[in-house]
Amino acid sequence: MAKQNNGNQTYFFTSESVTMGHPDKVADCISDAVLDACLAKDKKSRVACETLVKNDMVVVAGEITTKALVDISAVARQAIKDIGYDDPAIGFHYENCAVLVSISRQSPDISQGVTEGTGLHKEQGAGDQGLMFGYACKDTPQLMPMPIQLAHAITTRLEQVRQTKKLPWLRPDGKSQVTVEYTNGKPSHIPVVVVAAQHDPDISHAQLRKQIIEKVVLPVLPKKLIDKRTIFHINATGKFVIGGPAGDCGLTGRKIIVDTYGGKGRHGGGCFSGKDPTKVDRTASYMARYVAKNIVAAGLADACEIQLSYVIGFADPLSVLVDTKGTGKISDKKLGEIVRKLFPLTPKGMITHLNLERPIYSKTSHGGHFGRNLPEFTWEKTDMVAKLRKAAGL
Repeated sequence: MAKQNNGNQTYFFTSESVTMGHPDKVADCISDAVLDACLAKDKKSRVACETLVKNDMVVVAGEITTKALVDISAVARQAIKDIGYDDPAIGFHYENCAVLVSISRQSPDISQGVTEGTGLHKEQGAGDQGLMFGYACKDTPQLMPMPIQLAHAITTRLEQVRQTKKLPWLRPDGKSQVTVEYTNGKPSHIPVVVVAAQHDPDISHAQLRKQIIEKVVLPVLPKKLIDKRTIFHINATGKFVIGGPAGDCGLTGRKIIVDTYGGKGRHGGGCFSGKDPTKVDRTASYMARYVAKNIVAAGLADACEIQLSYVIGFADPLSVLVDTKGTGKISDKKLGEIVRKLFPLTPKGMITHLNLERPIYSKTSHGGHFGRNLPEFTWEKTDMVAKLRKAAGL
């Protein structure tokens, strides 16, 4: 709820992140590892891979059409090992778990709409109907909302100190949550930070709390936004020994808000993990982020949300909406016309422009799909800034 604070309009916004060992992220990682294994051998692979993990069982199901020969069970086990489930005492182990696989080929009815020249329309069409959003704002250097960017920074730091044994008592599962106070639209304070970190049973809560705050939280938070008023909730139940798939069921695509903007930007509803680039749920969401980020980076708006919508088998988007939240330097209508002119928005155009037919997706399965300037994440580039400014007359 907004409130008046010394005459300034203020409000609070909260976002969460989860570590790679969270059961839903284990499922995402396996699905994307299967996708990468297919794309590594056949860049035209059609993959829709879903994973469920619980106790000592992994179920991998979906539709895959590929020339690649992939040992899905082996891929799943390696992904689980890489996450850190390599100790039977944790309750979930890459060697001891059962891996059940139920895969069929992509439906020919879908395939003819996606394969160029085989459907009602000659051009490669979208793999499904749907709506996708992209978002960018000036909260952070990454042009991401600050709550989700900081929440990711905490979970990433949790993973780093676990993997490097700086905090050897940490286990793979974990969560973070950051509340940011905004004053006149800009981050002004961090009132609350929440961390839930799975741990070995022999560390006390007092020790855990102290080390998490000193070695995980404080190193990644902006110092100017925290003070004595900031509240830290660390393992608020007092104990988090049982975690991962031993403690909770994990499913692919259940952390779509963690994957995107932490709730600050809207979401079309489709998840990303386990889907090849012909699926506009993934590709158009990446392109929408790319467009929004370049608009903000070009100085054309302080915040920008892009909506795209598609129908299965048809190439061009049904609609393109630019919403700069009242911060645009030119009209949203004019920006929409520029976006349609400058950016390729057909499935084939997006795949080519962003170079998406590569095994790059396992890295997206944890830490967020956006706000990470990795070489593989082409949708984070700001290489359209000059063209946008020229088209806008700036």
